[in-house]
Parts: sequence; C-alpha cells; structure tokens
Amino acid sequence: MLGTVDAYNRPRSRTVLLKGVSSEGFFFASNYLSRKGEALEVNPYVSCVFGWYSMYRQVLIQGIAKKVDPTESDDYFNSRPRESRIAAWSSKQSHPIESRAALDSQFEKALERFPGEEVPRPDYWGGYLIVPTMIEFWKGRSNRMHDRIEYVRDVVDGSPGPWSIQRLQP
Repeated sequence: MLGTVDAYNRPRSRTVLLKGVSSEGFFFASNYLSRKGEALEVNPYVSCVFGWYSMYRQVLIQGIAKKVDPTESDDYFNSRPRESRIAAWSSKQSHPIESRAALDSQFEKALERFPGEEVPRPDYWGGYLIVPTMIEFWKGRSNRMHDRIEYVRDVVDGSPGPWSIQRLQP
C-alpha cells in the first residue's frame, strides 16, 4: 500500500506492485500522469505498508520517491508482457472514461498502433525509487505487547545518512 499527499494536502492510498528492493530503496513503476504521479510531482514524501497479518507481521516505510533513470525504466518496461506494455499506451490511468467499451476500444487502437513485438516505453510512464527515511518492523503479540523496532535516517540533498535504531512501545 502506497500513501501520497496531493497538491491540496489530500491523502490517498493505493496498492502498487513492489518490483524491486535494493540497498538504495524500493522500486515500483507507474504512469507519471496518474493521480499518484501527479501527487509525487508536487510532494515526493510517501508512506508504504506491507502487512502479513496472518503471521502478525507488518513493515511500515516512510521515504522520498524519485523517478529512476530512464534506462532503468526502459529495462523494466521491456521486461513486462506485451499486453501490459500496450495497456500503458491505451489507458490514461486514473482519468474518467465513459464506458468499458471505450476503454476496450482504446486498447484495440493501441494494438493496431504497435503490430509487432516492440512496444516503446511512453515518456509519461516509468519507475520510482522510494529512498526510505524510516522503516518500522512490527511483530504482533496476543497480549498486545507488540515488538516495534524503528530505523530512522535523514536524507540530505538526495543522500541518505546513517540509520539510527530504537525500540518503540506498543
């Protein structure tokens, strides 16, 4: 689950597919013109929640989302199934449409536009890296005396500093 805040300070959460984790951060991709893309353009601060509640586990992340290098976006885009690449061209993500038939028609037109296997990445689509500033690991307990371990660091001019670690009360 990814949370953003738009230009009017309205929060919004949605599910995104985490496509990669590295020592630098957490990678996902999206349409830059979607609601999330527009929110990230004006306010790059995000929160994420990964829950495994049947196992009494949760990870909370706060950080700064930044667009990745276009080459990295190209690499990920080209790894996707062809119809997923076509969908990036055929849908104005988050924008209203009058009917399912209209959406299907846009998809068919995009299929005709790219008859071969090659489908280039649209300029309005690409990857983001969430550079974490806080990660909290939560382990639930039946007596509500949960374990909460929080890692915090500052990011200055895009460069993350060292982590500090603390235990939080439940």
